[in-house]
Amino acid sequence: MIQVSKKLILLGVVTMIILSGCGDKASKPTSTSMAPSDNMNHTNHISSSEIPQGLKTAKNPTYPIGSKAFIQADHMPGMKGAAATIVGAYETTAYAVTFTPTTGGKPMSNHKWVIQEEIKNPGDKPLTSGTQITIIADHTPGMKDATATIDSAQQTVVYMVDFTPTTGGKLVKNHKWVTESELSTK
Repeated sequence: MIQVSKKLILLGVVTMIILSGCGDKASKPTSTSMAPSDNMNHTNHISSSEIPQGLKTAKNPTYPIGSKAFIQADHMPGMKGAAATIVGAYETTAYAVTFTPTTGGKPMSNHKWVIQEEIKNPGDKPLTSGTQITIIADHTPGMKDATATIDSAQQTVVYMVDFTPTTGGKLVKNHKWVTESELSTK
């Protein structure tokens, strides 16, 4: 009977160690963002104010730097309806893309947005739907150096924004990118 009890105790201790290890990994996010929705499987947003080389500041953006706007996009939970502060405004071509993260996992379809300046050797003209590209942006883990297919493209002003999710949580800083049509004054 003592033999069985020692085995059960050992099994219990091992189980607790395994479960506590899993819990620690799940409860320690590596960024200020939440799990995204709309079939975008990334769980972290990499926050950086760095902008790609060659990106041109918008001359007369609808939402100037420092102004407030409301996000109408739902790239991730808590984004739609959130009040945002405009951190940057740039003229470029924005692409929705589908790619499989270099870190593995399911493909991210219709990921919004990767801009012209975040594509390896994009050339001077906007690219078209169906074009295969290599992403040099690092918005989420596994994005940098991923091969992607362009789903759609639009020439627009893109904004870098700070916002607090409507679902609660920490301030998301330097979110890249929200297009002009995804912002409103109300």
